[in-house]
Amino acid sequence: MQEKKDRIRLLLVDDERGYINVLANRLSKRGIEVSKASSGSQGIQILRNRDFDVAVLDLKMEDMDGIEVLKIFKKMDPELEVIMLTGHGSERAAKQGIEFGAFDYLTKPCEFDELLAKINEAYKSSQGE
Repeated sequence: MQEKKDRIRLLLVDDERGYINVLANRLSKRGIEVSKASSGSQGIQILRNRDFDVAVLDLKMEDMDGIEVLKIFKKMDPELEVIMLTGHGSERAAKQGIEFGAFDYLTKPCEFDELLAKINEAYKSSQGE
């Protein structure tokens, strides 16, 4: 039987600091190990130094486009499952993200339980389940 890690390692990348702080707190209370990045370039730096199971990535950020960050993430760690977050009206761009290897996308603001379920799905996929 394969040994399971006890916690999902999640990288949260969004330039809305208040949003990621609240989200990180709520996810941590559910037993998820969360690392936060407030820009695409910071997310790339963090991914260079640590392994993650899942990343939640905002599509629209000031420093870098989310699709650009997604492409870099997938080159750095092809096994990393990435969930794209997109504002209303940007669904086409999010679907483009899936073409570049994103696991799925959710429209912001999304329900916390929906995001949590998607993170768990992506984690299971990353573990080959």
